[in-house]
Amino acid sequence: MSDNSIQQLLDIEAIKQLKARYFRCMDTKDWAGFQRVFASDARMIVPEGGVDLAGNKTIADTISGFLQGATTTHHGHMPEIQITGTNTATGIWAMFDYVQFPGADGQSGMGLQGYGHYHEEYVREDGEWKIARLELSRLRVDPV
Repeated sequence: MSDNSIQQLLDIEAIKQLKARYFRCMDTKDWAGFQRVFASDARMIVPEGGVDLAGNKTIADTISGFLQGATTTHHGHMPEIQITGTNTATGIWAMFDYVQFPGADGQSGMGLQGYGHYHEEYVREDGEWKIARLELSRLRVDPV
């Protein structure tokens, strides 16, 4: 196995760890950690939600506001990661999420279960892999 092949495997593993941090930070409401998974000029697009955000701080601030008080569970699986350059990569992740918003008087409010894919681009920024572009495409959303 060549040094280049080994480096590609190490980079793919680092990107998997990055995406795991994305999910954990969102679900545990670690918004500073969530901001750090994105490149400084990252973009997040969720077409069916009308979301098109630019910049890691804007992304973290907007998502934290949207999910304030919500209970969330996010799962990503079956990554298809391609190293496209020394400091760039792409990935597609199958996803499932559960979001329960708070209701009145502490009762559970509306919620959803979603199924779809994350389509992402990654960049190595200051020696660490970051999400440069994230687009969430949902195949199905079930109200709960």
